[in-house]
Amino acid sequence: MENGKHFVTGFRASAPYIHAFRGQTFVIVFGGEIIAEQRFVELAHDIALLHSLGIRLVLVHGSRPQIEQRLHARGGENQYLGGLRVTDEEALACVKEAAGTVSMEIAALLSMGLANTPMAGARIRVGSGNFVTAKPLGIIDGIDYRYTGTVRRIDAPGIKQQLDAGAIVLLSPVGYSPTGEVFNLSAQEVAAAAAAALDARKYICLVEASGIENGDGQLLRELALSDAEALLANNATLALALREGVRHALDACRGGVRRAHLVDQRLDGALLLELFTRDGIGTMITTDLYQETRQARIDDVGGILTLIAPLEADGTLVRRSREHLEIDIEQFTVVERDGTIIACAALHPFAEERIGELACLAVHPDYRHNGYGDALLKRIAIDAAKKELSQLFVLTTHAAHWFRERGFIEAGISDLPVKRQQIYNYQRNSKALIKQL
Repeated sequence: MENGKHFVTGFRASAPYIHAFRGQTFVIVFGGEIIAEQRFVELAHDIALLHSLGIRLVLVHGSRPQIEQRLHARGGENQYLGGLRVTDEEALACVKEAAGTVSMEIAALLSMGLANTPMAGARIRVGSGNFVTAKPLGIIDGIDYRYTGTVRRIDAPGIKQQLDAGAIVLLSPVGYSPTGEVFNLSAQEVAAAAAAALDARKYICLVEASGIENGDGQLLRELALSDAEALLANNATLALALREGVRHALDACRGGVRRAHLVDQRLDGALLLELFTRDGIGTMITTDLYQETRQARIDDVGGILTLIAPLEADGTLVRRSREHLEIDIEQFTVVERDGTIIACAALHPFAEERIGELACLAVHPDYRHNGYGDALLKRIAIDAAKKELSQLFVLTTHAAHWFRERGFIEAGISDLPVKRQQIYNYQRNSKALIKQL
């Protein structure tokens, strides 16, 4: 039963994302290492699940290890400059062979429908074609990159036609010129260009790392676009693979994609954990405000009620009706994270006595001990000062020590505003604490 409760809780928590993602386009790019190391089966299961939830998927695969293997077998040389392959005729032959083979292997694995597997009944169609028009990279610093190219255009209408027909679209890291030439491309560049051209909801890059870490080795779960740009410009120690991942994620965001994700492809289920949990497990680069602290609006009432219901049930907070919340909603401050209210607090001013009541301070259990309570207290104190209040008081049954540690001192009921004294609930026997502002 305990396992069942965890499953139900987790499944319910994913529901907002299931609703939000249905009908949206995601572009997912991954390296050829997943195929070479036979790790694509698990990823195929998760891709099938996303497809079954109505998400329109464009997959872009790399093929670097497969190309290198073929070149080595031919006695050829793997020549890289600045992370880019110099593709001569021999290397181009290997590129064509490797890209075709990897593409077929992926299509075959996505076609699996064995009973008693996650792919049973999936019935996935895979669409591919000459959707990428390329041009030669040319000569850079005196080096002719030959058949290494760059994306010129993505055939967005052609891809959308496949997606509208219910297919998963598979793109290889090759492009074609109007003159019939074939060029070796960066898979991440193809993916970023496709995401922008398709106005994708998400660009997801699977990398051989947990994500971007700060100087203390802590994973940075989200980065604003400007912060990611600064990190790329100033962090010379960032590994090449991650640097390329960030660079192309930024390209996707600048092209109009709201959120780009860097996710560890070595972790089974990483794609699902990133997409269907509130904090994910990788690094997200976002062009919109993923989390904000703001004044509450009338459409936040439902979220606040959901947040405070458990605290009302255990007696920590006084019960508030929806009508009461709607009347006082402009006095609330909320922290919204990815569309969910995770913390709230209210300031009820008593202007005549120049004192305010800090009320209904609540933080979601998943986000306690992360500074949200302190941040809300600071925000309420600033708002109180703007209203020319000189004191802040709180009534609490459970958190007196927490408030004392933050400069509140115990007070008597007679120290409260007269109107607040008149409605004081003696049955709750709440302690009064006051802080000078």
